[in-house]
Amino acid sequence: MARREDIDRLYSLLADLEQTVGGKQQLKDCTGYMDWPDRGVYFFFAPDEHREAGDHLRLTRIGTHAVSEGSSTSLWDRLRTHRGANRGTYEGGGNHRGSVFRKRVGEALVERDDRHKEYPQWGEGSSAKRDRRLDELEMERRVSDYLRNLPFLWLNVDDEPGAESHRAYIERNTIALLSNYQRTAVDARSDEWLGQYSQSEKLRDSGLWNVNHVDEDYDAEFLNLFAERIEDTSPV
Repeated sequence: MARREDIDRLYSLLADLEQTVGGKQQLKDCTGYMDWPDRGVYFFFAPDEHREAGDHLRLTRIGTHAVSEGSSTSLWDRLRTHRGANRGTYEGGGNHRGSVFRKRVGEALVERDDRHKEYPQWGEGSSAKRDRRLDELEMERRVSDYLRNLPFLWLNVDDEPGAESHRAYIERNTIALLSNYQRTAVDARSDEWLGQYSQSEKLRDSGLWNVNHVDEDYDAEFLNLFAERIEDTSPV
């Protein structure tokens, strides 16, 4: 019961956050000219799934950035990588080797649609030459189409980069709280959720587009920090 109550509190805080920032955004409508906080945590929701009780959209991806000491990556840098390219050679596509979120969504699309022969090297390596990226462009565009339509929220957590940052703490514990991996499911994923086609058991069973931290215990104190940071977050 304690976990369900903590999940209820998390969604209540997300509702407060949504009201504070003036509503969820979608990557298709976002640019770097918007007033994004330098550092933060982001929360993506399934647009067609709701919690078991109530009208809240189900949270399916939690992420942050700059968790390595000395990193200068900003929140918008990370969101832009998930969004993909708006112009240039790879217009409409992106680089899934630079975004684990893109990689995982692409893997699920390849699996669901049986496109293994067309994309045998999807997700391999940390970079790829131009010819391979062009060969993968159609799938990158399909990934972009999916990601750009997901509603999301963001939380301003402007602390120094590092594994012990408040951003990493909130990300880790939000994932651990929501994960249904090897637990009695709370707000179980729907049968139509794309992530069910993932090759990762942790991703499928957790109900999240996350793999790290899905098998960990959570510290409920993170919810108090989350509540404090809502006051520091503003519309973009």
